[in-house]
Amino acid sequence: MIQARNRYFDRAPARIAIAAVIFALASGCATTNGDSRDPFEAFNRTMYGFNQAVDEAVLKPVAGAYKSTLPEIVQSGVRNFFSNIADIFISANNLLQGKVFDAANDGMRFAINTTIGGLGLLDWASEMGLEKHNEDFGQTFGRWGIGDGPYIVWPIFGPSTARDSLGQVIDVWVDPVRTHRSGTPRTAMYLTRLVGKRADLLDASRILEEAALDKYVFERDAYLQRRRNLIYDGNPPRDSARNTPSEGGVAVVSASVRANGEVQNADRR
Repeated sequence: MIQARNRYFDRAPARIAIAAVIFALASGCATTNGDSRDPFEAFNRTMYGFNQAVDEAVLKPVAGAYKSTLPEIVQSGVRNFFSNIADIFISANNLLQGKVFDAANDGMRFAINTTIGGLGLLDWASEMGLEKHNEDFGQTFGRWGIGDGPYIVWPIFGPSTARDSLGQVIDVWVDPVRTHRSGTPRTAMYLTRLVGKRADLLDASRILEEAALDKYVFERDAYLQRRRNLIYDGNPPRDSARNTPSEGGVAVVSASVRANGEVQNADRR
């Protein structure tokens, strides 16, 4: 069974790429009476409801048990370990975006935390003043001028866009966890990373439940605005975007967006 799950994860990038291309091509002839960024709203709402159901039935209870059972020092070690792995690809994406200084910073973070930080279990780099960044291949494509494409909510993988979906294919493909040869440790790392991240977002998701009448619209707008802010490093050009929540709302909802799409985030690094 484990081998079957691993084969699924190995083939997932190809499935995402094919589906993303189909959606991107279809967007040219799709019509909608709602938000032009979301031409597949009916499909997306169905997938959003499915993901919410999975989260409520499985991820949220398991994450709650994880958070209440394990000591904070263990949770912090798990968080730091996978964050350290991510720094490798954050550095690569900063370099691809021409941010040489930030790329060097992230490389130093990985070197320090992997050595004196005990394979990343301790985050000595932050204590030394080396800033933690957030970059991925979707952001790199955005910096290269590739547009968002239609908004898409993937089953299990969560919210994305056509451009970010293609970026996620690369994120998943180069993930050291995915490429780990041994099946059982690889599956354990997938699950541990997923549950740990979901546990970190429990408080944010509770706030969201009280924050919006239409959570789908609120999360969609927050996701798109957050991605735009990330691409432009917090200083996006002014445009005519409408129905976007406040910065405070984005902070809360973007965390919940990640909660609904944590399988995606877990598979990316």
